[in-house]
Amino acid sequence: MLSDPLFIVGITGMTVCLVSWIRFAINENETEPFVVRYISTLSFISGAALLLSIFYNSGDLGIVLLAGSVVAFIVMVVGFILKNNEISSTARGYFIPIFLIFILRTFLYEPYQIPSGSMEPQLEKGDFLLVNKFAYGLKINRVGIPNYFRKDPQYGDPVVILPPHNPVPYIKRLIGKPGDTIRIINKTLYINGIALERSFIGSEEYSFERRVRYQSTGEIKINKIDAIGDLYIEKNGETEYTIRNTRKLNEQYPQEWTVPEGHYFVMGDNRDNSNDSTKDVGFVPRENFFGRADYIWMTWRCWGCLPTFEKAGKIN
Repeated sequence: MLSDPLFIVGITGMTVCLVSWIRFAINENETEPFVVRYISTLSFISGAALLLSIFYNSGDLGIVLLAGSVVAFIVMVVGFILKNNEISSTARGYFIPIFLIFILRTFLYEPYQIPSGSMEPQLEKGDFLLVNKFAYGLKINRVGIPNYFRKDPQYGDPVVILPPHNPVPYIKRLIGKPGDTIRIINKTLYINGIALERSFIGSEEYSFERRVRYQSTGEIKINKIDAIGDLYIEKNGETEYTIRNTRKLNEQYPQEWTVPEGHYFVMGDNRDNSNDSTKDVGFVPRENFFGRADYIWMTWRCWGCLPTFEKAGKIN
């Protein structure tokens, strides 16, 4: 991300605006420079470039908020030392909200948007969630073992993880803990030889997309497939949730995994259409747990759609 042109433009623009404003505030008799005259517009453009870079590169906004808090605090101190009320009061106005947002986002809750249909039918693409960062312990970085108040993830938790092969967060269901043996036979899930309780609640027609690579040309096409999904209420530990098994996909699936020490086994609720521990994700290290998804607060299906709040509430 540090080499991204958008990030460089954003940081450079914000720095130029800040230095120009401080210099103008100190030298009261100086003619208002171009940067200060249009500082709102330039700051907006620089901030937008910075946010786009973070979003595009899956960067950590928390680090940017921390850096912004430190800069605002330093400028505030400089204003107090120079006895310049304009500098100190303006910097304080930025420092307090930025620092509070940093604390809230880093240690308590962070928003997350579901990018795929792997957790359908309950959690759908476009749902905005609040991820509880404190659920498994206190830490600053996304990746790493919590430094304080460490707690282990529980069976059935809807967890947000950073896959070992991809820096983009995934949301999955926690299925197995270290030492567990996981088996899937005819779409029935077994943990340590015991089948998980589940009850059939109905069927539904739905469609999903599959990427197909043509070996002759190397071309990749996305095909839309219509299917029928059987819905079940499944119970793992103390948590009940809805899963979908797609007919005529992975009908046999006789596979078995033993979860190694320090790792966990995760699956999507949309069992036959999820990249999880049964596929590329593999076993997830403990330090790659980002948090637990606790609430849905908004749903936004597409750029041309209006956001809705009809699904807002706690997640099972």
